[in-house]
Amino acid sequence: MDLLADAAERDRTDPLAHTRDLFVPSATPLVAYLDGNSLGRPLKATRERLTALVDGAWGTRLIRSWDEQWMDLPFVVGDALGAACLGAAPGQTAIGDSTTVLLYKLLRSAVAHAGPSRPEIVLDSENFPTDRYVAEGIAVETGAKLVWLHPDPSRGVTVDDVAAVVGPHTGVVLLSHVAYKSGYLSDLPSITRVAHNAGALVLWDLCHSAGSVPVTLDAAGVDLAVGCSYKYLNGGPGAPAFCYVASRLQPVLSQPIQGWMGNSDVFAMGPSYAPAAGMRRFISGTPPVLAMTGIQDTIALIDSVGIEAVREKSTGLCEFVIAYVDSSLAEYGVQVASPRDSAQRGGHVTLSHPDARSLVAALWERDVIPDFREPDGIRIGAAPLSTSYAEVAQGLLSLESLLRSAP
Repeated sequence: MDLLADAAERDRTDPLAHTRDLFVPSATPLVAYLDGNSLGRPLKATRERLTALVDGAWGTRLIRSWDEQWMDLPFVVGDALGAACLGAAPGQTAIGDSTTVLLYKLLRSAVAHAGPSRPEIVLDSENFPTDRYVAEGIAVETGAKLVWLHPDPSRGVTVDDVAAVVGPHTGVVLLSHVAYKSGYLSDLPSITRVAHNAGALVLWDLCHSAGSVPVTLDAAGVDLAVGCSYKYLNGGPGAPAFCYVASRLQPVLSQPIQGWMGNSDVFAMGPSYAPAAGMRRFISGTPPVLAMTGIQDTIALIDSVGIEAVREKSTGLCEFVIAYVDSSLAEYGVQVASPRDSAQRGGHVTLSHPDARSLVAALWERDVIPDFREPDGIRIGAAPLSTSYAEVAQGLLSLESLLRSAP
């Protein structure tokens, strides 16, 4: 199999090939960046937007910019994200805080709303540590009971898994849309429906799907969702997360971190807290204006090309990886640890090998950047807007070279 020739032909016919030139190139040689599902590349437009912000809204308009634009920025950017990536109508998405903090806010709100008659939180042992740790802390704080699912690590939580445990005592189901290790894509609409039939709320973690996989929050009747912005949304290291609260729930949920920016009259500085209407009640402190800058350009780019086109390119990149593993790397003990069916796989492919840790370290020395996941995973996260097939091919050939030279 002539991998480079195949990659060149795919790049020639790629409808999204032009988007690669919109990203800031590496200052030093980089053979392949295959970790876009951990930290996305910055867009050139973001560099320009940051400079304009420093010179203009911050440097020139100064405090006046709060009145002129910044107070509403979490909701303006949130609505744009909802429209481009989440299938969410305006007034349900806001930007601010880290994923951990927003996850705590929404899960704690949901547990309180469910009340003592529904003390159970359903979650899975393969979920990202933050989700598990936050849920454990809330259980200690509130007396809620954790109901653990233990899915096969090569996939994620299925509809049947959830249906088997939800019932009259279930308050909240907390799951990731795309599993961070295997890349398994859960059936969000069906699982949401099963939870609702049991009278429970659902909180979805969209960290590995926002900007990569089309999401239909409104159409699926999702209650709550959170996600980060530094992966496929290219917000930059530590960029703030987003939260989604269905409009029907906003008046009845009370978020636990009451701050001045979530008050009904932000500048009243009154003696007590009165939650604002709508999504503002889920804001706590001062919005991170600088940190929101990077998200805006990627949202605009996704909106211009369409999330379905992004998904099609993502699927193609993943299938390109899987095909070469089967044809050329399996003989060295490399296995595909992600679902092979693209309908059940998100935007990355995880490969397993007994020496995965040392292989990833060696690849980094060759300027090929995937990431390692315990216990034996090499995670290939080829971000569709910034990654070429040729780049992925060079990464795979580097991996093959290491495997061939191993003792």
